[in-house]
Amino acid sequence: MIQSNVHNKRSISNGMMFLLAAACGLIVANLYYSQTLVGPISSDLSLPSGSAGLIVTITQIGYVAGLLFIVPLSDMLENRRLIVALLAFIVLALSVAAFSRGAFLFMSASLMIGLGSVVAQILVPFAAYLSTEEQRGRVVGNVMSGLLLGIMLARPVASLIAGVWGWQAIFAISAGLMVLLGFLLISRLPERRPGKGLTYGQLVASLLKLFKQTPILRRRAFYQACLFGAFSLFWTTVPLRLVDQYGMSQQGIALFALVGVAGAIAAPIAGRLADKNWSRALTLSAIIIAILSFIILALVHNKSNGSLVLLFIAAITLDMAVSGNLVIGQRAIYSLGNETRGRLNGLFMAIFFIGGAVGSFVGGLTYAHGGWVITTWIGALLPLIALLYFFTEAKAKASA
Repeated sequence: MIQSNVHNKRSISNGMMFLLAAACGLIVANLYYSQTLVGPISSDLSLPSGSAGLIVTITQIGYVAGLLFIVPLSDMLENRRLIVALLAFIVLALSVAAFSRGAFLFMSASLMIGLGSVVAQILVPFAAYLSTEEQRGRVVGNVMSGLLLGIMLARPVASLIAGVWGWQAIFAISAGLMVLLGFLLISRLPERRPGKGLTYGQLVASLLKLFKQTPILRRRAFYQACLFGAFSLFWTTVPLRLVDQYGMSQQGIALFALVGVAGAIAAPIAGRLADKNWSRALTLSAIIIAILSFIILALVHNKSNGSLVLLFIAAITLDMAVSGNLVIGQRAIYSLGNETRGRLNGLFMAIFFIGGAVGSFVGGLTYAHGGWVITTWIGALLPLIALLYFFTEAKAKASA
């Protein structure tokens, strides 16, 4: 049995690290299957074009709610049982989504999928707990690579499967995978019983106190919220752009989305460099890359092969910026304390997923009513806000 109040000096095994990375990737992919399927889903469910972004936004809202009200349980309940219970909940939600024939039922299932998928954010701190301080950046980077690969592969896989069997099939297939994953995790994960402390009500109430008392949490979460908002805006609208401007099929969109997988290489690299105290330089680089990615798309938007190539490049650079900065932020959060790690991670993820939900909603709305150019300029504005906030950190350091 692993007690959370005992310092763990053992290094996490490569096998356990791979299992946690794969589990996180498979679980979090459930949040993104609908992202490249906005067109066919909204068409089948008779949603107006301006509301198409809600398909993604509702799932992210569920995820935020889970981060705030379910993840704190990881600081209170035995983690392995909590993980398996949440996986069973996801199986139910995915099954409902697979057989939905109306907008209300599908949106309800999407909310449930988001709520249950926070189990990934119980597994990531679990990996950090099992690692030593010296290897924490590398471990978090590797596990987050699995999570980010799940995010990035979810889009092309969903498009490919939808092109063959229809959009419902991906949800049914994922439900089966979650069942298998549940059996695997309950047999392989060690127990982790948090030390006795706060009640659930006190844990949830403590979130506001932790937020107020942890400036690094506020800063890292704000950076990531801006970047993830831009990321969600891009991936909510670019499938619509590819269909409208280039007449791409779901298979074509799948190949485009597959390009974004290359961005996952930034996660382990960022983790290793963060261990060498490069966090601030990497954060600045990620923000600037995100800004430039959108500015180029806003300036070059004609229907040409060159414009399409720029879309491919932006898919890679945006994913690199978001994945790299995410690992840096989580490493900083996980270094703040063991007993509060679940709640700190929940707050961090909730804040930046709020940014993602806003980005998805605004992206769908602006694309429907203002077009691609306005959408891309708004995409550039989000990381620009993060850049302005970053400069306040530099001034604070200089005056200290």
